[in-house]
Parts: sequence; C-alpha cells; structure tokens
Amino acid sequence: MTFSVDFLSKSWLCSTDDLDKSDMVLVGIPYDGTCSFKPGTRFGPEAARVASIGLESYSPYQDKDLEDSAFYDAGELDLPFGNRDKVLDIIYTCAKETLSMDKKFVGVGGEHLVTYPVLKAYLEKYPDIAVIHFDAHADLREDYLDESLSHATVMRRITDHIGADSFKQVGIRSGTKEEFAWIRKNNTLLTSLDEAKEVVQKFKNRPIFLSIDLDVLDPSIMSGTGTQEAGGLNFKEFIEWLKAFSSLNFVGADIVELSPAYDTSGVSTVTAAKVIREVLLMMS
Repeated sequence: MTFSVDFLSKSWLCSTDDLDKSDMVLVGIPYDGTCSFKPGTRFGPEAARVASIGLESYSPYQDKDLEDSAFYDAGELDLPFGNRDKVLDIIYTCAKETLSMDKKFVGVGGEHLVTYPVLKAYLEKYPDIAVIHFDAHADLREDYLDESLSHATVMRRITDHIGADSFKQVGIRSGTKEEFAWIRKNNTLLTSLDEAKEVVQKFKNRPIFLSIDLDVLDPSIMSGTGTQEAGGLNFKEFIEWLKAFSSLNFVGADIVELSPAYDTSGVSTVTAAKVIREVLLMMS
C-alpha cells in the first residue's frame, strides 16, 4: 500500500517501517495559513518528532509501551503554503487514503483548521462519528475576518456536518459572547469528570474522533502556542480527562497548535510529544 501524496522527514519514536503492518498512521500537517495572531505552527510537527526521541516509550499513566503498538510515521505532508484550498485537499486525500487502508489517522499540526478536511474524510466512512474537542478556544465562530474556513471557525464547520449533539468540548475558556451562547444552548462544554462518564455512556457505541488543541494546557507548561490562554489544564488533569474517555472507540485523532518558537526552553515541545505518545497509546 502507498500514498498518492508526498511526505517529508519521518522518524517518530518506536514507529514501524512497515505501513502494511501498522494499525495507525501518524501524519505531520505543517500548515498555519489562517493563523490570526502569532504564526509558527507549521514547525510543530517536525519539532515534536525530534523531541519524541528523548521520551521513554513506556507510559506509567496507562501502563502501555509504544514498542508494543503498531503505528507508522508517514512524515510531514509536503504542502503548498499560500494555497489554502489545495492544502485542505491534500490533507483530505491523505486521510481518505489512510482510512481506505483500514488504519487510524493521527494528525500532528499545524493550526486547527487542518482538522476540517480530516473530518470530511472520516464522515464518508463513519457517518455517525462524534467529536471530542480539547481546546482553550471555542473555535465556533460562524466566520472570522469574513472567512468561513479558519482556525477560529473549524469546529463550527464540523458541527455543521455532524450536529451539536455529536460534539463535546473540554477546557474551553475563551470565545465570543455568541460562541458561549451557542455552547450553552447546545450543552457541549464538559466541566467535570462525572460529565465525562455520561458522555462515555452516550457515545459508547459510536466511532469517536479526538481533536486536541495543545493550548488546552496552561501556558505554564504550554507557552509554545500561538494563542496562550491562562487558566488551562495541568498535565495530570489532562491525563485524567484522557483516561476518562479511554474506553470509547477512537477511530482517529489529531494534536494541533504547537508553535515551538514561542518557548525557547523546549518544554512545550516535549510536552506536546508526550501528549502525542499518550494519544497513540490510548488508541493502540
């Protein structure tokens, strides 16, 4: 099996060299064409890949080891910056081809708009898919700067397709008055682990896509992102949320919005790599 799209480097910790024998495909998506504040997330996938080599393959949180998983690191997609529509089409093609191989797609961004074409591909295979969204920002604007496709509108576009009843959010602490009115009307925001248990019961028989914007974490451990928001989750809290959902049928995921240049200590990049490790293990 092969892809029709082009990739750049690949070397993620414990990845297999055999695409055919893999269960998951890790895809770097280096795009930040609609970033509205501080760009730089195009450099996130490669930085996280390099940082992964410094991690242990074993997770004490889940008692699992990446050496026992079967994921293939495809590398970074080779994307034409400046052409948003072509970029989205390449991402969609890659996700669709991954699904045609009966493998799970795990994207590493890049800005949050990259989730939209992936979900379009997923909807073709899983029309009843639900989405769990970790983020500091609601991403539910109808449009932003007269654009309907943006990192600030991505979840609104996704809910246009799946419906608000198939959508839950964790960590949201920033948005417009209208976005929070939409959240309250549709009851999408989870604020306690008890509510997570209810979601597990509701979604237990459905395919789930997990989308994690790394700015859900507090800037004290994740300053390397373009739109930092105080008041976020610490890493232990994030792991508890992840474990609360771990029994669900996750068929795909992405981890987005690492912008490594805004944290010269490298802590954010290492934290992002650790989040990716935990997601890979949860889905394996």
